[in-house]
Amino acid sequence: MSRRKPAAPRIGLALAGGGPLGAIYEIGALCALEESLAGIRFTECHSYVGVSAGGFIAAGLANGMTPRELCASFIENVGAADDIFEPSVLIRPAWREFAQRLATLPALSAHAALRYAFTRRSLSGAFERLARALPTGLFSNEMIHTRLSRQFTAPGRSNDFRRLKRKLVLVATDLDSGEPAPFGQPGFDHVPISKAVQASAAMPGLFPPVEIDGRFYVDGALKKTLHASVLLDEGLDLLICLNPLVPFDSTQSMQHRVMSHGDERIPRLIDGGLPVVLSQTFRTLIHSRLEIGMKGYEHSHPGTTIVLFEPDHRDPEMFLANTFSYSQRRRGAEHAYQQTRRLLRAKRSALGRQLAPHGVTILDDVLDDGRRRLLSPAAPTRRHAGQALRRLEEVLDELDQTLAGWNLAQPR
Repeated sequence: MSRRKPAAPRIGLALAGGGPLGAIYEIGALCALEESLAGIRFTECHSYVGVSAGGFIAAGLANGMTPRELCASFIENVGAADDIFEPSVLIRPAWREFAQRLATLPALSAHAALRYAFTRRSLSGAFERLARALPTGLFSNEMIHTRLSRQFTAPGRSNDFRRLKRKLVLVATDLDSGEPAPFGQPGFDHVPISKAVQASAAMPGLFPPVEIDGRFYVDGALKKTLHASVLLDEGLDLLICLNPLVPFDSTQSMQHRVMSHGDERIPRLIDGGLPVVLSQTFRTLIHSRLEIGMKGYEHSHPGTTIVLFEPDHRDPEMFLANTFSYSQRRRGAEHAYQQTRRLLRAKRSALGRQLAPHGVTILDDVLDDGRRRLLSPAAPTRRHAGQALRRLEEVLDELDQTLAGWNLAQPR
């Protein structure tokens, strides 16, 4: 009598957002996890859900791109021409949006002037009407759709949710209803994957809402941080979650140095000005919502083991990183890779007990190999223009870090 082969564990992957910084962290962390864990391949998960930058990573994995290949594409900008994705494409001004809004200004001005002249209502009301001419986003996100469309139509990949071998859900938010739009689910699966990524990553104020089938969509993180329930409801055995944005605890910093912001040193968050204060506020809000969501998932889906990976709250390394700098991207990804390896070592026993029932084990020899790196110390040779400038930028960044450390070490 032959024994029946046990069913393979149903493993899902949920990736939260966080802009270019979030993508950098998730790529570095995924590379560390995949090489340190036996029994899991992130291109072969049962299902994926991604929000914003997490959607960008999830779409690549579901299309068979390994974490290392995503690293080459987004961090090192090497490989096939269609696979290279430069974060700088995200900071192109939204000229079309500016022009469309500017074209409405004469009519809005005339209407506001007539309304004020005949009704004599407050002048502030007239200015509120003029506010409709303000652009809904500063930068164009159309290149997300354009670049990913080329990438996902390469041989062996697909830009169609329905043709993927694995389930993929990319969540955006319907601007007019405030409800989540789970692209990839029935009724939403006809939308190109590249367009869904663009919609899921359309952070209000930064990028204009994305029009799809006559409706407008913005960042999926407005509703929830992970949207893991769309996978949990399928009865997963194991769900691995990555959240790249955590509030920084400067009172318990694990590094005995002050943070760097440009050429200045920032001993306290408030000294970083409005951008730093807003970043900390945003991180705190979305993380508190994540904590509530994770507790809810544990109660609503007790049959699923849920494991969350995220940066250390005490680590300032990526808090002020310039993610549009080539050398900073490399350093950030390497840092995420090494930090994830440290986390696995620190929680080896507890994580081992959680993962073992699902056929996933920790590779001790890999994890304890202190020579392992995500990236080579020297940037690989690249064929496109700008190689010398980027290498110079990397050297200057490293010199700045060295001098900063030397200055802090001097007696005061």
